[in-house]
Amino acid sequence: MGYWKILLFPFAWFYGLVVRIRHWLFNTGILSSEYFPMPIIGVGNLSVGGTGKTPVVEYLINLLLPSCQIAVLSRGYGRKTSGFVMGNQFSRHADVGDEPMQYIHKFGNKIAVAVDEKRVHGIHSMMENNGSLEVIVLDDAFQHRYVKPGLSILLTDYHKLYKEDYLFPVGTLRDIVKASNRADVILVNKVPKVLSPITRKRITALLQPLDHQKIFFSYLKYGNLIPVNGPADYGIPKNLSAIVLFSGIANSYPLQEYLNTKCRELHVIDFRDHHVYQKKDIERIRKTFENIFTRSKIIITTEKDVMRLMDSPYFSILNNFPLFYLPVRVKLNKDDETEFNNLILNYVEQNRRNR
Repeated sequence: MGYWKILLFPFAWFYGLVVRIRHWLFNTGILSSEYFPMPIIGVGNLSVGGTGKTPVVEYLINLLLPSCQIAVLSRGYGRKTSGFVMGNQFSRHADVGDEPMQYIHKFGNKIAVAVDEKRVHGIHSMMENNGSLEVIVLDDAFQHRYVKPGLSILLTDYHKLYKEDYLFPVGTLRDIVKASNRADVILVNKVPKVLSPITRKRITALLQPLDHQKIFFSYLKYGNLIPVNGPADYGIPKNLSAIVLFSGIANSYPLQEYLNTKCRELHVIDFRDHHVYQKKDIERIRKTFENIFTRSKIIITTEKDVMRLMDSPYFSILNNFPLFYLPVRVKLNKDDETEFNNLILNYVEQNRRNR
């Protein structure tokens, strides 16, 4: 930790005091949480982002889709609308935000996707609009205590476990560590594909799950590159020399590590999380690409960034450039997959709305 961060500890202490007072108001019943008579699965974290919530939500969707009518409710960070908005095939990033756009883009009308900054109102609206709805996944709702999920999944980054982090602005935590006690499941994400028993034991001992909590481990698996624009037959060079990676996500380091193994030169352009791309940003990407002295080069971004790019009036600047996005999904460690899946499926079946 840099010495300059020591100066920020008073601000972190004050922020923590405010957070603790808010939790006290809920714990004493001065502020109340609402419970719903249907399966509600909350997915969230204690940090300001970067733990892989979106791939985990997609994992749950794929797991539940064969047997359930499923919906996802998000706040819709970065949208220009307010209140309850039901997503559809015509929705844009400005309507619902990038993550809901990604769910719509990937799953179409197989699921319902909605946004509402007031989650209680959003859940009531979804239940009223769809009588056959059987389960709702709350995206990034761990701090939204007005809703009491039936099953709460807390994510933490393997490279920055919440027990080894600090409250904002010293660290990246937006909630106190003790809040982890409310979780039913702790999912340590972005672990190595092969995880040693010693590492599992070390992390479990560090996080100290309570008796009612289950701890699981997962890793990221990248798919095949998908072209965003340009000619349909624009292929990927066999001997790839250079990649320009740009992204507006909280933590791009796993993606950087992966792409470093696929080329000789990796040129990284990082933007802030949920960044809305302006003309100067896209021009910067284009110029970076053009200044690389090789023909064996491509541009890569994330699926979430594509959702925001589609709304940009300057997106056409990258027309006919070899632009691809790299899909990513979550895979449970081989020792955890069956138990995790059964836990989710059993919870939903036992609490099904139309059971």
